[in-house]
Amino acid sequence: MHENRETSGTSRSNQDRDRSEKAISRTAGRQVPEESDRAVVPVNLPNKEEQSSAEAEEERARAKENIAQSNTHPTQSGKGVSQKLGGVRQAAKERKQEQFTALLHHLKVDLLRDSFYALKRQAAPGVDGVTWKEYENGLEGRLADLHSRVHRGAYRAQPSRRVYIPKADGRQRPLGIAALEDKIVQQAVVTILNQIYEVDFQGFSYGFRPGRSPHRALDALYVGLVRSKVNWVLDADIRSFFDRMSHEWTMRFVQHRVADNRILRLLQKWLKAGVLEEGQRKETEVGTPQGAVISPLLANVYLHYVFDLWVEAWRKKVARGQVVAVR
Repeated sequence: MHENRETSGTSRSNQDRDRSEKAISRTAGRQVPEESDRAVVPVNLPNKEEQSSAEAEEERARAKENIAQSNTHPTQSGKGVSQKLGGVRQAAKERKQEQFTALLHHLKVDLLRDSFYALKRQAAPGVDGVTWKEYENGLEGRLADLHSRVHRGAYRAQPSRRVYIPKADGRQRPLGIAALEDKIVQQAVVTILNQIYEVDFQGFSYGFRPGRSPHRALDALYVGLVRSKVNWVLDADIRSFFDRMSHEWTMRFVQHRVADNRILRLLQKWLKAGVLEEGQRKETEVGTPQGAVISPLLANVYLHYVFDLWVEAWRKKVARGQVVAVR
């Protein structure tokens, strides 16, 4: 723990104690440094202050998870990375105030293949009408062609197919189903960018991240509640966040760390691809489709700069008491 904390005077059951001890007793691993591209062009980013105990526990667990994931296949959430990308992560860790100018060359056929097999087999097709099983027929030739188009700049993002699912309050949530090749390339880019952002992101950020889940967030919340004298709990939500994200600010935030114009053009293509609804293509000036592989990462980058870093600065310089955040 980075500071003295008051502990609640109420007694806890053995079950509660076991749960608390389990949540804070995970051990840390150590990463093996590898060579990678040199990062250039310094930019000013605030330093992270030391985490609270709940968040420090998550940092230790994350370090251990990074080692365990290094030899596994990626999943749709980005969990697991090729060991060849370890150098990017190491460079991001050592040079936290610099940009990466050369990243696209990591997008190789092997990574595209891993990304394809990370996708859900039974997912509904996008506007291309191509299913996972159909694409697997002649896969190597398809991936070689896709790889060539991406690196030649001939790859074109297709609009997402708009569908709606009911919400608990009776409203409908819009989802965007991307074309299969868009999913593959997005997954590959997410895998590359995760090497940078998993170093940068705060310990209290849990949404759509490798090795994290709502259960991990609840563990951190539980530790904060039972190890601190809590006066207030504030629960907040952002209305229609994915639908209203600013494209301009999203790209500005990404450019704090990414200066590879080819990667940036891919992100812009996906943001501007539009949606197809009832046979009509609609332009997208704001927002990123819920359901797209790239959207959760862009959302986390956005919230990292507009919320997470602000919370760090606010609770360090303004707050009178201790603040535990779980996002």
